[in-house]
Amino acid sequence: MRILLTNDDGINAAGLRVLAEEFSRVAQVTVAAPAFEQSGTGHGITVHTPLRAHLAVFSGPAEQAWAVQGLPADCVKLAIDCLMPEKPHLVVSGALEGYINGIPALAVSVTDGQSNLQAAAALAARFCLAWEKRAFMPHTMFNINVPPRIAGLKHTSLGERRYENAFDKRVDPMGRTYFWLHGEVRDTGKNGETDVEAVQDGYISITPIQYDLTDHRLLQELRQDAFPLDF
Repeated sequence: MRILLTNDDGINAAGLRVLAEEFSRVAQVTVAAPAFEQSGTGHGITVHTPLRAHLAVFSGPAEQAWAVQGLPADCVKLAIDCLMPEKPHLVVSGALEGYINGIPALAVSVTDGQSNLQAAAALAARFCLAWEKRAFMPHTMFNINVPPRIAGLKHTSLGERRYENAFDKRVDPMGRTYFWLHGEVRDTGKNGETDVEAVQDGYISITPIQYDLTDHRLLQELRQDAFPLDF
């Protein structure tokens, strides 16, 4: 099994090394990660400047480790299309980009800094072995969140989270206004079955995810001419 590992914390992040150690026990591991931390960049890609990648000195076991001068999504796209001699069977931690490229994907994270990195990585590796026996499906994506203290495991739906008072307006010494992102996190949409609630209660959450943004209910109404337009 070939696995592509990535992250948004950068190639020198401790979590990436721990993931490589665990996954190398069960698969061939290739690492492609940002050369520098890129947390919070979301699903952005680089389109107006060249992408550069070089083989890096990596502290964990891997067939190859690439440091990419780009964003997390760049790392996955570049690895799949250019850097790996064969496409991976699974993308780990670059879940959405792997999913979009038709490769099964898994995102794994700890919810309290560096705690439980080892447990999270070991669980993800075991999960992938079990999943492989059921045959990977191209458009399959899972999200695993591991709390600091583990009471058990739950299969969950995605919770909803938003930020209140997200920007602080300030003035610099030159009298110019600028804004600093901050604010408080508010969890909404609670129903007793979300990943947020499970982690808050001390449970590992495993959430199957899809990336179909189509409102199929409304699509059916449109097709049934519920909103007639004259053309």
